[in-house]
Amino acid sequence: MTARKTSLIDLLSEFTKEAPPLAGKLFVVGASTSEVGGGRIGKQGSEKIAAELYDAFVHFSKETGAHLLFQCCEHLNRALVVERAIAHAHRFTEVAAVPVPRAGGAMAAYAYKHMQDPVLVEQADCDAGIDIGDTFIGMHLKPVAVPVRVSANSLGSAHVTFAYSRPKLIGGERARYSLKD
Repeated sequence: MTARKTSLIDLLSEFTKEAPPLAGKLFVVGASTSEVGGGRIGKQGSEKIAAELYDAFVHFSKETGAHLLFQCCEHLNRALVVERAIAHAHRFTEVAAVPVPRAGGAMAAYAYKHMQDPVLVEQADCDAGIDIGDTFIGMHLKPVAVPVRVSANSLGSAHVTFAYSRPKLIGGERARYSLKD
């Protein structure tokens, strides 16, 4: 096991301690393998790095019960790779494209090749996610996104951020948000 994979597993473990339970929830992964490897986003994608990250995410999914969605790059409008059953269950709009390293990104392309029955969907409102290399996953998070700080803010050479979403607090000064209030 590489140090990078171990570090990602550790960061994901820290995140799960801070976030609400993830079983059955949608978890978006935005990952620039170029940035992890020390390159510029979109310029030096690596299948080897994608494989290491993918293994860690699959482990995370099995441990938490979270459903993984892998974000493509802007060349595919940041569409998401997801298992067909999850896409159908959530009534996502499927799009006709297949991610490849130069149009979709190495991470999304690797996920597409290694999932059981992947499809590409245009949009999702995810419950939580990780952004590795400033890939801008925010468009796929439900409002309101809550940032989570973990012990390290980088993976390899890439900047890393986590977030989960919570329901909007609506109402005014008389509103209550639990029966205990």
